[in-house]
Amino acid sequence: MTINKTRWAAAVGAALFTLALGAVPKARGNFEKTTYLTFNKPVRLPGVALGSGTFIFELVSPENSMGTVHVLSADRKISYFLGLTTPVERPKSANAGPLVTLGESARDVAPPILAWWPLGGSTGYSFTYR
Repeated sequence: MTINKTRWAAAVGAALFTLALGAVPKARGNFEKTTYLTFNKPVRLPGVALGSGTFIFELVSPENSMGTVHVLSADRKISYFLGLTTPVERPKSANAGPLVTLGESARDVAPPILAWWPLGGSTGYSFTYR
């Protein structure tokens, strides 16, 4: 009798897991904070250098405040960065400012992207370098 209960519980668990997996793409399909950024010179993010070109910056889950940012190639075929960031408020004096804040670097080193500011938002996302 306990074997049947165990199998039934396992079957129910597997069915719920499958239903949960099927719901994930629907929740992630509507990116509210996606920005296409074009750089005319190389820049870098923690652990990766980006050459000049167009890249997609987006929040993985815009409905929560986790601040996980994904950076991809413009055609979405290459993932360059996926990591946690720190949400930061844009200074009121910079409301119409640039969409990224760059840090300083040596002459032959690509500057780091310190923060990304999604279009129309007052909250940006700060990258952590170690």
